[in-house]
Amino acid sequence: MPLRFVEPTPQAYQFPLTIRHLLDSALTTAADQEIVYRDRSSYTYRELFGRIGRLASLLEGVGAEQGMTIAVMDWDSHRYLEAYFAVPMMGAVLQTVNVRLPTPQIGYTLNHAKAAILLVHRDFFPLVEEMRPFLPDIKAIIAIMDGEEGQLPAFASGEYEAMAAEASPDYPFEDFDENAVATTFYTTGTTGNPKGVCFTHRQLVVHTITGNGLNGGSSVVPGFGYGDVYMPLTPMFHVHAWGMPYIATMLGVKQVYPGRYEPKLICRLRREEGVTYSHCVPTILQMVFQAADETGADLSGWKMNIGGSALSKALCAEGRRRGMELLSGYGMSETCPMVSMARPAVGETDEDTIITQLTTSGVIAPLVSARIVDEEMRMLAHDGKTRGELVLRAPWLTPCYTGDAKASDALWRGGWLHTQDIATIDAHGTIMIRDRLKDVIKTGGEWIDSIHLEELVAMADGVAEASVIAVPDPKWGERPLAVVVPIHGAAVTLDALNTPVEQAIAEGAITRYAKLERFEILDQLPRTSVGKIDKKAMRARYAETQNQMEAQP
Repeated sequence: MPLRFVEPTPQAYQFPLTIRHLLDSALTTAADQEIVYRDRSSYTYRELFGRIGRLASLLEGVGAEQGMTIAVMDWDSHRYLEAYFAVPMMGAVLQTVNVRLPTPQIGYTLNHAKAAILLVHRDFFPLVEEMRPFLPDIKAIIAIMDGEEGQLPAFASGEYEAMAAEASPDYPFEDFDENAVATTFYTTGTTGNPKGVCFTHRQLVVHTITGNGLNGGSSVVPGFGYGDVYMPLTPMFHVHAWGMPYIATMLGVKQVYPGRYEPKLICRLRREEGVTYSHCVPTILQMVFQAADETGADLSGWKMNIGGSALSKALCAEGRRRGMELLSGYGMSETCPMVSMARPAVGETDEDTIITQLTTSGVIAPLVSARIVDEEMRMLAHDGKTRGELVLRAPWLTPCYTGDAKASDALWRGGWLHTQDIATIDAHGTIMIRDRLKDVIKTGGEWIDSIHLEELVAMADGVAEASVIAVPDPKWGERPLAVVVPIHGAAVTLDALNTPVEQAIAEGAITRYAKLERFEILDQLPRTSVGKIDKKAMRARYAETQNQMEAQP
């Protein structure tokens, strides 16, 4: 028999899954709820909707139309939130520009996306001035003065707030196909130019609904919902700030936007505005700890989702000692980003076990299909031990790298999205990322997980932060090199670094080839534009050092 379909009455509303509808319930249930920007301004959800309309009207006034790419260069702000809605709601495509990339790469992403209108914070005026001769598609630039006096740059078509004040709040937002592209941004990558990913309205709405369910789906993890106060500590240019602004707005909760990250201000906003939920990378969490120590800020009760890099057991334990509720999650730029979120077993009371469970890569989210596979795409056992590449399917995964068919085919080889992460999956669906394919250390005929080894090194006396990379070795092919940041005033020795490593070797938790022969000390580890440890930079630096050592007589 053929498939059966409903024949709706002509008067039935065909509800498209578009971003506009994420506002519907909040405007009814939370119209007077606050949205706060730093210590400078606040307004209600009712005013947010009016400002979304004003932004769409002013963009139309400078030539915006459906399908056009409109780019934003700003810090985490209420203006960015307005753009998250206004731009896709009018049928245009929002490009969230990674302002931490090198200037030539920023220019590349704007050109590749064919951005036609640019909203730019005054902090980035010099970058725009430098790039302008190489941005032929830009038709208008809206300056964001952020409350500061001063003359507008010559390239500006006007100032954001002044133009918004003159624009109509009653923009006629209309329904359209939910499969229209809503957002685009660019992965940082490890080689070559950044790669563009894109997401449709339908994907973002499904991601929002599922993420909301995941945050409230367990009684044993710090969830997010009605009554919480939200403050992002992940850049809004990076993977939709992990999708949380859409969830927060859909729920109608109080939102606090910190602008440019200043750790002491973040702690003050947290106290004064009653922030209960944030998300960030481990580096930002460490900055918050330091600011709290300097100011005496109380961090207890603050729920924090950590991603981007692995949440170490030591960092998790330190947060819990301060009364915070921490957990890790896993995702990628290509995955919108939600894939999994950690949760301890129901009824678990042992603190060490809870920390171990909170620092996994998490249990797969609803609607996510996950496998680990070998190089021939054969499915491997989900026994928590067998390792393979993690591959995924979900309704919100990017369908391609825009304009790069070869890379897109590799990303989706065999009909599954390839993460290039080596992982295990256990019988309960808990993912544990063991390493990146490119970061695995191949030595003595065995593979060493750099993530596992650097967790051990981070436990050593005198170590504040650690990373482990592979360096060339004429005998073994590769050997591990620990790069450490010492605790202020502490002396780090090779014996101290090897103490936890040797214990793990004795317990059979790691191969004997993991024992360190060398280490290097840095004042700080190099970072990528999104705050991850830049192992590529360290490999290049210390491979050269290794070559020089081998060349010595």
